[in-house]
Amino acid sequence: MRVMLRAHIDTQAGNEATRAGTLPQAMKKLMEKIKPEAAYFGPSEGVRSCWIVFDMQDSAEMPPLLEGLFMELNAEIEISPVMNAEDLARGLSQMQGA
Repeated sequence: MRVMLRAHIDTQAGNEATRAGTLPQAMKKLMEKIKPEAAYFGPSEGVRSCWIVFDMQDSAEMPPLLEGLFMELNAEIEISPVMNAEDLARGLSQMQGA
């Protein structure tokens, strides 16, 4: 299932990781694990944030994928199912006559 991960990185933890040079390593490790369809980074709600779209086959994937963000960056994380335009069109076509 296509999902979007939204993470807000704690400012203090993000500052420490930036100074130590571990923030780029943490992001690279995450990208290698999830192989995203798309990834965006920027400020949101006053903190470093990322929005990453990737395929998750099983909810049991969450702990190994996300614990690094929690533990290393004290991140606040949300994961939501999402659709692209093709998915939406396919889903809506299944509603014909419903």
